[in-house]
Amino acid sequence: MKKLFILTLALAASLSVNAQKIDTLLNVYGASPIDFSVKVPDGNYRVTVTLGSKKRASQTVVRAESRRHYSDLVTTKKGKFQTVSFIVNKHEPMIDAKTSVKLKEREITYKNWNDVLDLQFCGPAPAVQRITIEPDTTAVTVFLCGNSTVVDQEKEPWASWGQMITRWFDNGVVIANYAESGLSCTSFLAQLRLDKILSQIRKGDYVICEFGHNDEKEKKAGDGAWYSYTRNLKIFADRVREKGGNIIFVTPTARRHFEKDEKHIHNSHGDYPEAMKTVARRENVPVIDLTSMSTVFYETLGFEGSKKSLVHYPANTFPDQPKALADNTHFNPFGAWEIAKMIVMGLKQIGSPLADHLRTDWQDFDPSHPDNPDDFVWYPSGNTNLTKPDGN
Repeated sequence: MKKLFILTLALAASLSVNAQKIDTLLNVYGASPIDFSVKVPDGNYRVTVTLGSKKRASQTVVRAESRRHYSDLVTTKKGKFQTVSFIVNKHEPMIDAKTSVKLKEREITYKNWNDVLDLQFCGPAPAVQRITIEPDTTAVTVFLCGNSTVVDQEKEPWASWGQMITRWFDNGVVIANYAESGLSCTSFLAQLRLDKILSQIRKGDYVICEFGHNDEKEKKAGDGAWYSYTRNLKIFADRVREKGGNIIFVTPTARRHFEKDEKHIHNSHGDYPEAMKTVARRENVPVIDLTSMSTVFYETLGFEGSKKSLVHYPANTFPDQPKALADNTHFNPFGAWEIAKMIVMGLKQIGSPLADHLRTDWQDFDPSHPDNPDDFVWYPSGNTNLTKPDGN
């Protein structure tokens, strides 16, 4: 029976589509994550999955591409099924016949940048009965630009808000994440990531930019918060608007850098948040103050409690981990989940029409009253890499 499942998945993975509908009956279940992929062109796709099994009860979480989170745990009884639908953006590096995004070496193997649409079904007892995939041209695309705090982190235990915010939007909005660890405004532009976005963007789509962590480490002549950073932010705004898109700025997330009193967060970003706000005022760009919200979040959790939102784990938490992990910038799934909620609240606060597309189970979030990290449950994707992401 298990071989039959593998053959079924392999057959599905060999399909290709060009503006066609894929409807695949799988009837697959197991204890390990179930992976499915199908070759499709760049674009947005409505994915409808029927979860459950005729053979047994199931508990399934649905993700796509590089661990973009689309559904929390879906529980079904034996012989019962539940349907989940969402929109996924798939993109390759190619911009045109002669030009491609200049990916980092480790990105070359990322699911976010390959030529197939990847789905994963994980959880305590994942089961999927049917998968239907069809092109979607109606959803508003939200392109994400940024660094390691935004990127779809490929492997556990790392996570970022860009791969969590997908959970909160209905089928009227799709997230397209072009961020990568270690990038600044300068390197994002130099790697032609904005060019790729502009080759895909349609009038009325959105581009959300969070930069600062790596920009502040650039020290060449002309660099700095009030020079290259502000100039580059204006380039983003101008080029997106030329294409009929909407631009939103996000100030950089705070680092978990407490003052000596262990009660207050030190502003490690210097003038960068204020420089972004200044450009936003001058260019009439909506801005989400994530620096302030994340600062409140860390201070509320406290010196020790805030570690539970980042990659802080004692030695031997993961296989082949002889030393403790203590990263004060990069989030674990809980921290990314909370930061994503702050972004959603920021969209509501600036009156963005994107907030009209929140799922019905959304509940407003206050970073001074965060969720309890001990109550948060995350089902691993089955892939772990303890190498720290680029940037800090």
